[in-house]
Amino acid sequence: MSGKRSSIQTNISPAATKSNLPGTSKEGGIGPFSSCKAWLWSVWDFAKEDSNRVKFAFKVGLAVLLVSFLILFRAPFDILGTNIIWSILTVAVMFEYTVGATFNRGFNRALGSLLAGILAIAVAQLALQCGRVTEPIIIGTSIFLIGAIASFMKLWPSLVPYEYGFRVILFTYCLIIVAGYRMGNPIRTAMDRLYSIAIGGLVAVLVNVLVFPIWAGEQLHKELVDSFNSVADSLEECVKKYLEDDGLDHPEFSRTVMDEFPDEPDYRRCKSTLNSSAKLESLAVSAKWEPPHGRFRHFSYPWSEYVKVGAALRYCAYEVMALHGVLHSEIQAPYNLRLTFHSEIHEAATHAAELVRSLGEDIGDMKRTLKTSLLKKLHSSTERLQLAIAMHSYLLTSNFDPPDRSSEPLTKLSYDPPSLLTEFVSSGTEKNSNHTNQNETSSGTPPQQTESYHEMMRKQSRRLHSWPSMEVDAFEEEGGRSMEFLPRMRAFESTAALSLANFTSLLVEFVARLDRLVEAVDELSKMAEFKHEGV
Repeated sequence: MSGKRSSIQTNISPAATKSNLPGTSKEGGIGPFSSCKAWLWSVWDFAKEDSNRVKFAFKVGLAVLLVSFLILFRAPFDILGTNIIWSILTVAVMFEYTVGATFNRGFNRALGSLLAGILAIAVAQLALQCGRVTEPIIIGTSIFLIGAIASFMKLWPSLVPYEYGFRVILFTYCLIIVAGYRMGNPIRTAMDRLYSIAIGGLVAVLVNVLVFPIWAGEQLHKELVDSFNSVADSLEECVKKYLEDDGLDHPEFSRTVMDEFPDEPDYRRCKSTLNSSAKLESLAVSAKWEPPHGRFRHFSYPWSEYVKVGAALRYCAYEVMALHGVLHSEIQAPYNLRLTFHSEIHEAATHAAELVRSLGEDIGDMKRTLKTSLLKKLHSSTERLQLAIAMHSYLLTSNFDPPDRSSEPLTKLSYDPPSLLTEFVSSGTEKNSNHTNQNETSSGTPPQQTESYHEMMRKQSRRLHSWPSMEVDAFEEEGGRSMEFLPRMRAFESTAALSLANFTSLLVEFVARLDRLVEAVDELSKMAEFKHEGV
């Protein structure tokens, strides 16, 4: 954020204003034709984004057409009569996007229709035995009881997956028993409609399986692999922008929130990963109904483990979103201070993203590899980051004094400290001596350490990352050099510096959560019998 807010003036030409009017196209056309053309282009882009959408629409049309032949041709219509309309209704409500979902819906449809038909026949026979007077009373009472019981049972937690089956029981029972009451032959009515439902269900299943099948298992597998890549890319994107952001052109916080960071596509992909739990669970439920296919050729494939791996990945993605929150927060660490720990932060983030991406590749290739070397690199780089923060924690406070370790042996790091760190500390020491000489000649009293640090920050940083925002020069104009304002200035500077500590702690927490993700992926590879490869 900029220390001082400045107004932004935007000049919009009349031509640009005209081109943005409602009803205008990119070519400048006006009218319904341009709107229709834009809509057609949007439809084309939507279909091009996922070709399975076009395949699904084609299969539904084909299934409905095949069932309609039973009405268009005289022979099947003479056998089934008007009840054949139930076949078209079955195809319309049973045909789902994936094969597994269609099997699931078909099972609920078949079981619900069968139970409803049996109940309708039993109640109809009982009502006929009781006479014409009590027959409508028994039928009406049974409709009330079936409606109440079915509606209550579908709310039972363990029966929620079969909610559609209870709904089928309700409307199938009501239609069969009422129609049988008016037509006088409930058994014949129930059998004809059950035959029609079976024909429609069979056509829907055959078309969905044999014509461009869309497997829920493949969709789940691909969705999970894409989520791994999204989290890894988002982590690298966040760390790169954090280390490269010098604050010279920092947008206002409210504006970036409304735009949802349009310049960060990987951030939006990671955000969608956090909202994918319901989708993964739905695909896993549908995949359990599918027969062995493609690369998933053994029975009882552990689809539920995909959901567990997705949960562990979201557990890590929360930290990535928190890192993005620090990146776009109002309180920012000085650019020079971030560069001080540049190599350690970049190395830890790179190794973490590499591990996440490697786990996704293993799932995508269905192989099991040992991540010993990657884990060692990641843990080593994380330890170096923690050690660097611990050794130079005095940089994260506004009134720092470099510790005097002349009498103690220096701790040897496994890396060369950045040259900027030496420059950062030596610059503060040099300015301390300069201010001491000047003030001793004028007033005879040595200045405090806080003022020298403040002067150093004003020289080395183009802006002061603090909240509330205040430029250094503006602060001095308000009497910032007075001793009563210095504690407040020091508090702002210390809070801004601690933003870096927050960012590094979130990065370390992300690395710690990767251990759980590695265990979940390893468990999936064992249960799914991935090909074992040593690395």
